Amino acid sequence: MINLVEKADAAKSRNLLELVERMLVYKFLSYSRQELEAMFGLTEWQQTRFYQEIEEETKLKTELETKLKTIPRLLSEGLTVEQIARIFELDIEVVKTCNQTAK
Repeated sequence: MINLVEKADAAKSRNLLELVERMLVYKFLSYSRQELEAMFGLTEWQQTRFYQEIEEETKLKTELETKLKTIPRLLSEGLTVEQIARIFELDIEVVKTCNQTAK
């Protein structure tokens, strides 16, 4: 019986947290990052899961963009598509597509 009550309380807490998160997203949708940082404090803002996930996504996107911009240069220096794919840990088709796009 106690487990059922605890599970129900946990589910209610999760639902309430999701509701609050949605409200915050809608409330602060038009605010800039600087405005949000000023409201919540830089340290608090950077500790949120949301901030950390966005930061990680941005890092991965930037790394991929950098690799894709570098591919034509490496090809012009004589590296093969296979070598570049291995070095950058990319699918060979991605490297080929990037090469075709650059031409």
